[in-house]
This record gives sequence, structure tokens and C-alpha cells, in this order.
Amino acid sequence: MLTRPCTFILFILWITMAQIPGQENKEKTTALKDLLSRIDLDELMKKDEPPLNFPKTLEEFEYAFNEQGRLRHTTTGEAYAFNAREDLHRWNQKRYEALGEIITRYVYQLLETKCNLTKEIVPVDATAEEPRSFIYLSADAMSNPTKLLVLIQGCGVVRAGQWARRLIINQDLDSGTQIPFITRAQEEGYGVMVLNPNENHLEVERPAKPAPLPSPEASDEPAEKRERKDDRESKKKRDFYEKYRNPQKESETEQIPIRENGSPEEHVLYVWDHFVSKAAARNVFVVAHSYGGLSLVELMIQREAQVKNRVCAVAMTDSIHNVWHQDANKSIQEWLQQHCRNWVSSPEPLDTPVEPMLSDCPRVSAAGQENGPIH
Repeated sequence: MLTRPCTFILFILWITMAQIPGQENKEKTTALKDLLSRIDLDELMKKDEPPLNFPKTLEEFEYAFNEQGRLRHTTTGEAYAFNAREDLHRWNQKRYEALGEIITRYVYQLLETKCNLTKEIVPVDATAEEPRSFIYLSADAMSNPTKLLVLIQGCGVVRAGQWARRLIINQDLDSGTQIPFITRAQEEGYGVMVLNPNENHLEVERPAKPAPLPSPEASDEPAEKRERKDDRESKKKRDFYEKYRNPQKESETEQIPIRENGSPEEHVLYVWDHFVSKAAARNVFVVAHSYGGLSLVELMIQREAQVKNRVCAVAMTDSIHNVWHQDANKSIQEWLQQHCRNWVSSPEPLDTPVEPMLSDCPRVSAAGQENGPIH
């Protein structure tokens, strides 16, 4: 039995080859038609996707975090199952993404209730009409005179307060969120800033395209009859195509960038200029995961003197920065060598030196930790 993707590929091949003249291609087309005729379309029809309508809350999903911070089904007590429906990977993925959006809101709630952080809108002078993002600050983030901790996550779907969505869902909140770092820092007298480098745009639905105007060279056939005929043909082709390539058509969207925060690098630079550089703390410490390390190196390139004057130490975790590709000068490389450590996934015991890839930031073992900083 051929799967839906196979059917679609064969369909495209058939259409393409049917448009090419020549006896040899006609024979290939005939062979493909014969193969397609053997496919049990009725069986394929049974595997249509369910509607892409998913719950909006954890309660509706029938999941909750237990006392250990692990996500469990409220009835069975089992961990989250990605393959809720066999042979429907796209539907399962959309379901996972819907749960991920709920997790994002849940973590925001924890940052505000458990960690007592507050939102600060960026850009700071954003109007009510323009796209905006936010970061989280502790009450003393701007006023603490001694110590400030700045947390920078990696790239992707994770938002403020998260290191890795996969770890939150499949392991626990302590593994996948920044909450343990925040609470420990607050216990030790640090002000805290939680950046949000992946909230770079507002996504809005793209307006529908206007219907094409009729051709001036249209036939003498009555317009109403011609329109009905064209509609039937178009619908037939569209239904067949959508059925086997994209069973449920999703609305088209466009992205409106957030001013001065349109990329992770822009966001880190903006937060430095408008928050970190204006904070009272004499000593700034940074934890940067994955792409966050790259964004920090880019910040140093743009604000080298300021960073060197304020930042005491940087803990990177699986950072993907590259001083050569980013054109970091020698003085930056020397500063990274003295003030940074990059904990990387390794089978070696924790803190064991790992052979460096470049002569900038010493690398040490994170003892097998993946997709999130060590605790």
C-alpha cells in the first residue's frame, strides 16, 4: 500500500511527464497511470486528518505538571505521547506545537507568580498600534548595586524563561526552564533579567488575493456558463491536490518585525542599550545557551568597551558562536578566553576540559547534558 506522500509524488511526476512530448515519455506516462490505477484511494481516504483544532489549556489537553514538575496525563498518569494518532505525523506535530504554546504561557505565569518577575515592554517607546515584545525583570534588576544576572536562551520556538521546550514536555520544568537559575540567583542576592530573543515579529493573516480579471480574449461562450465550468474544473483540481498533499489548508500569514528587535542579535543589543547598560549593578554575569552565545559575541563586537567594563563572567552552554565567522577581533578573543567557559555535551565527567574548536573560549564537559544548561 502506497502512503499519501508517495501518491502525491507520483501524481506530480505523472503531470510533469504528461506535458513532455515524445513516444518514450508517453510510454512512461502510461506506466505511471497503470501504477496509479492500482492504488486503493478508498483506503487512503480513511486516513484523512482530523481537524487541526486543539485544546487551549492544559486542563483541556488533560495534562498537568505534578509536584516533581513533570508533565503527566491527568487520568492515566502517563508522560506526553507524541504519536497520539498513527500515520498522521503532521497532525501529531501540530498538536505538539499547540501544547508548546500552552507551555509558553504556563512558564510566563510561573515567572510572574513563583519568581516575582515583571514584564517590561520592548521597544520601550512602542505605540499601541505597533508590534511589541517583552522581557522579564526582578524587582531589583535595575537598582541592585552589586550583582545582575542576565539569561539569554537559544533560538527557535522557546520564549522567555525557557531553555528547551522538549525538555519541559518530556522531562521536567527544572530541566527545560530557567526557573532554577532565577531562584538560585535571587537567593544569592542577584538582580535578574530574562531576555526574550525569539519574539521578533507579529504574525498576522495575509489578506486574500483578489480574483483575477477575465481575459479580454475570452470565448463567445456565455459568461455565466463559462464561470460555472471554470469553477467546477478549478474545484476538482484543487480538491484533488489538497486531499493528498495538504489535507487541511492553513491560512497564509505574514510577519511584521518588531522594531529594533527583529532578530535575536538585535534584541540582545537593544536590551543591553536600554536596560543592562543602565542598571546600577557593578558586576554583570551572563548565562547564554546555544545561539545566545552567538548573540553575546555579536554584542561584544558592537559594544566591546562597555561589555568588558561591566561583564565579569559568562557561562555558555553548547554555544554555537564562531569568532572567525563573526569577525571578532583579537582583543575580544582574548577576553573570551579569560572570562568565559562553554559547557558542552560530553561523556566526560562534569567540568572536565574538552579540546577547544577555536582558541577563544575554554570548553568543559556538561556531563552528557543536552539541549539545556546544567544546574
